[in-house]
Amino acid sequence: MATIREKTIQLIDALKATCKTYGMGNDGNEYKIITQVFLYKFLNDKFGYEVKNAKSDIARKLASADKWELAYEQLTDTERQLLSFAISPDVPRLEPYHLIYNLWNQQGKGDFDTIFDSTMTDIAEKNADIFSTQTTANTKIPLFEPLTQFVTDSAQRAPFARALVDKLVNFSFEEAFDENYDFFSNIFEYLIKDYNTAGGGKYAEYYTPHAIATIMARLLVGDNQDLHNIECYDPSAGTGTLLMALSHQIGEDKCTIFAQDISQRSNKMLKLNLLLNGLVSSLDHAVQGDTLVAPYHKSDNGQELRQFDFVVSNPPFKMDFSDTREKIAAMLARFWAGVPNVPANKKDSMAIYTCFIQHVVNSLKKKGKGAIVIPTGFITAKSGIEKKILQKIVDDKIVYGCVSMPSNVFANTGTNVSVLFFDKSATADKVVLVDASKLGEEYKDANGLKKVRLNEPEVERIVGTFLRKEAVDDFSVVVTYDEIREKGYSLSAGQYFDIKIDYVDITADEFNARMTDYKQTLADQFAESHRLEEEIMKQLESLSFNNVTR
Repeated sequence: MATIREKTIQLIDALKATCKTYGMGNDGNEYKIITQVFLYKFLNDKFGYEVKNAKSDIARKLASADKWELAYEQLTDTERQLLSFAISPDVPRLEPYHLIYNLWNQQGKGDFDTIFDSTMTDIAEKNADIFSTQTTANTKIPLFEPLTQFVTDSAQRAPFARALVDKLVNFSFEEAFDENYDFFSNIFEYLIKDYNTAGGGKYAEYYTPHAIATIMARLLVGDNQDLHNIECYDPSAGTGTLLMALSHQIGEDKCTIFAQDISQRSNKMLKLNLLLNGLVSSLDHAVQGDTLVAPYHKSDNGQELRQFDFVVSNPPFKMDFSDTREKIAAMLARFWAGVPNVPANKKDSMAIYTCFIQHVVNSLKKKGKGAIVIPTGFITAKSGIEKKILQKIVDDKIVYGCVSMPSNVFANTGTNVSVLFFDKSATADKVVLVDASKLGEEYKDANGLKKVRLNEPEVERIVGTFLRKEAVDDFSVVVTYDEIREKGYSLSAGQYFDIKIDYVDITADEFNARMTDYKQTLADQFAESHRLEEEIMKQLESLSFNNVTR
């Protein structure tokens, strides 16, 4: 019998197959359809689970019914309203006509595409106050939007909607609701994997692998269990992988998520991620917009940047931001180390990540902690903005650790990456440097490209070594800030490793025997080389003779 994970993956695959059948496989709008229909099904089942398990006589009536959807439809308006007060605020309030059961019963109608779309938009409208995200201009981004419009052939829109509903009716999420993060983080990664590869746009390569997100969260939070009312922030949130790992490590009920990202696509996926992980109260803080130009999250007076307990970021490393470069450069207090110039020939090579490092440091409370993914080349920088940042974070004792990751751990790039760890309290007396670049197991992705992933024992090795502040040969060092300055502000663990020479005690007879073997090997190799040389000369003479006779 298939597990809930297997059945969920089968549902995702079936939805993708339907999109392909109707001409939208790898279409730019496919991700909207897949993620929205998946979320609609999730919320439909979550609503059913909540109304059947609420502590009320009405709920017990629904739970004992053969078809809870039919029993829910037969309730009075007052009964449904009382029931809505008894269920969790983490699910939208659905009317009987919003349910998949109702859509299934209307499939015979000729305008089913209109019915399908209006159901989605009505759910979004009736739940807009809680279940919308927004842009930096405070424009609300609704939970759902019309989908059948993406089918070019209008005659195929109703059949397309029917095909989607067909995939939903024989599946239920109910047995997965108690599993939370451990289940949905893997499902979410599978759900969006096709939209974080080559077809996913310029941000796709910066999707953070689950293992790295876990390492960052565990090293930031450590063993601290006494956490309450914690505020977490990601200024380049993408689909929210880092924030989900961090909130899970802290406890979803103990933290509030704040996020911003320039990508519309990422905002839709982030919203889905928040809902799957029970972080509905954070939806209002998930903002779409350019963090560097217009940071949305501000202090109470609306002037300074808001500061947070934990800040994480996996920013784009290189990107053309020449259109906004002058606006950013004018913010001298925010970008104290400077802003990269526009390259003459390759604008998309601008090192935008240096701006995000400065933004992360600025966004930390006085005792806040942060982590950011950066290209490994940064940690040994010798000049420019990169060197200024290194000097600042070392001299001010803000950086307390660096972990260099294996190559090819990202979905779409071979860039070597490291993770910097910050502590604004500057209480650390030493810095932990870990070289995990030799770890990881190779595999081939869907495109046949070689990639590397960290397995669970390797994650535990990195986390344990770092938290214990342990020096391990050829893996980790613990150095003072003075030692870092002496090494030219390098945060590369390898530059601090001792060079070791192995000495082996052997007898005179063993030494003579080895030397005899070496001499014999060299003699054999010389003889073989001489033989090959003679053979080549004979072939050349033969070729010369043939040319003459012709």
